[in-house]
Amino acid sequence: MYHKLKLLLGAAALALTAQASSAAEPLRFALCYDLTKAYTFITPQVAQAVKDYAALLNLKGGIEGNPIEIVVQDHGNEPQRGIECYERVKGQAITVDLLSTPVSRAVLPRAMKDGKVMIQALVGRGDAVDGDVFKWVYPLGPTYWGQAANIVGSFKKQAGGNLKGKKIAFLYIDYPFGQEPIPVMKELQKREGFELELFPYPLPGSDQSSAWSQIRRFQPDLIVHWGFSAMHVVAAKEAKRNGVPLDRLVSVNWFNEVDLNNIGLEAAKGIRRSTTVVSGTDHPLVKDILAQLYDKGKGNGDRKFVSDIYYTTGLAIYAPIFEAARLALKADKSALTAERMRKSLESLRDYDAGGLLPPLTVTAKDHGGGGKTRIERWDGTKWVVESDWGADYTDVVWSTVKQHSAEFAKSTGQ
Repeated sequence: MYHKLKLLLGAAALALTAQASSAAEPLRFALCYDLTKAYTFITPQVAQAVKDYAALLNLKGGIEGNPIEIVVQDHGNEPQRGIECYERVKGQAITVDLLSTPVSRAVLPRAMKDGKVMIQALVGRGDAVDGDVFKWVYPLGPTYWGQAANIVGSFKKQAGGNLKGKKIAFLYIDYPFGQEPIPVMKELQKREGFELELFPYPLPGSDQSSAWSQIRRFQPDLIVHWGFSAMHVVAAKEAKRNGVPLDRLVSVNWFNEVDLNNIGLEAAKGIRRSTTVVSGTDHPLVKDILAQLYDKGKGNGDRKFVSDIYYTTGLAIYAPIFEAARLALKADKSALTAERMRKSLESLRDYDAGGLLPPLTVTAKDHGGGGKTRIERWDGTKWVVESDWGADYTDVVWSTVKQHSAEFAKSTGQ
């Protein structure tokens, strides 16, 4: 009897060992984010979206049978803390995402030296889309140069294909983020013959009165605004105070529903924004998250944020990342390496996550995926799409990219 029990226990132990050894290794994705200082207007929604997306996939068996783990840590927008976070997670995570320009710039040389896949969506170095130089860095979206070019391109189409004689005002926070599109705007001025005037305003962006007084005298046909968060609220109020119609104002992508509500739904009528993703709750992925998680009390944050464009931005950043991991594991079930992840990202072709984002084609040379955006206008009750997804003046944008990436390569001895 004892011998038989011993055999049964031994068989059970072997079965448990076999089950444990066959269990799929978790796929870890690291989000080293600023959750406490400068980027708090977006990071909570993005992190919430990524955790929800992972939870939904895990309910459906993970990625090719591998459960997903999202590692979230705070770097407070401090480069040194960002480096420390990167060093902590780089050995366990497939990708590392910093969502901060100063932190991304600080970590980038280390990630390239270590051969780790670094995600740099919508922040960081604009020239990092150049895969020839930045082999391990994946912006997965348009640069600010590309966004500015696309806004001008959209305006040209509205103007009947001719910008000669038109007046364009570039309104911006006088800070590297706001200053970045200026070289491209000046190059487009030379090409298209429009009149360009620059209107900076100081940090923190609450005093724009001087800039708007000058804009009123300039009487532009288009105002391109490079700001974020409460800066949009101030701009809308100053436009009204100076008698400038809001439908002449187009903002960079950092304009969300919180900003809209702070302006006022009716007061914001006519304002436009450049977008890199579909917003709202109509997309099938968002509906699935609401049904499978939030309706069952399993969401990873406040339900009200799910309708925010920053939430869908988080989904859009990670949809191609999760898809690349799926493709890599579908082809080879062995442990996913950084090299395989890199190659799989570069295999994405016209990937749009079912219409969530513009078609993304990532190659060894273009890590941005094509740089497409579109324009939306607020009609008082909803966002109305004014243009198709597209990328304009790509030769100008890539000339700027190559100039900067060549300088980086030279400075680092590549």
